[in-house]
Amino acid sequence: MPLYLASLNSGSNGNCYYIGNETEAVLIDAGISCRETERRMNRLELSIRNVRAIFITHEHTDHTRGVEVLSRKHGIPVYITAATHRSSRLMLDPELVKPFTSGKALRIGSLCVNPFPKQHDASEPHSFTVSAHDVTAGVFTDIGSSCGHVVHHFSQCHAAFLEANYDEKMLENGRYPLALKRRIRGLKGHLSNDQALELFTTHRLSRMQILILSHLSAENNHPQLVYNIFHRHANGIKIVVASRHTETDVYCVS
Repeated sequence: MPLYLASLNSGSNGNCYYIGNETEAVLIDAGISCRETERRMNRLELSIRNVRAIFITHEHTDHTRGVEVLSRKHGIPVYITAATHRSSRLMLDPELVKPFTSGKALRIGSLCVNPFPKQHDASEPHSFTVSAHDVTAGVFTDIGSSCGHVVHHFSQCHAAFLEANYDEKMLENGRYPLALKRRIRGLKGHLSNDQALELFTTHRLSRMQILILSHLSAENNHPQLVYNIFHRHANGIKIVVASRHTETDVYCVS
């Protein structure tokens, strides 16, 4: 059974990723407004009625901004750890809050969602892979380093949203204060282009079909630069750069 995936938005202004099959889907994060989420899904001819769950990676507002209204309006359960929920201060319907445990797979209809911990400057950050039968897609953003959990799950993916947040030289020579540069480069910050490329070239599945480069910095990166870097190493894998302004196309992975 194929999986369909799209980025609805990706960047520090909001993150929301769609993964599903023909009848069921999940959203990983809901960092844009409910109205904008609906608008972008409609343009892609994706039905909000198919969304069975929203999974929250961590409490930062660019990942949670739209979840309260989206969950309440459409009755969508929100899967979130207790620590993340406390830190987020989200006012969610208690009946729609679903805690999850790291490493324990969750069944959402015919989809299998696997949460795993990652390193980021948040209370209890997680990422997720989503599988339907023998096809797996994952979201790997807001990651300070490629720890063992990230490597293990990335190596199983036929498709992935992978953070390529910054170019080292652009960050170093840019206008950010030194403390912020250190945070971004730190073990609980974000993946650089070079770090993401290392993960991609060293640990990708031999049958990987598509890589969607995500969470690019508006100040310290450029879409064409990222595309060129990864395209040179793609070996037939489709390379897409997610936008911070609009949705991507819907991609089918079989």
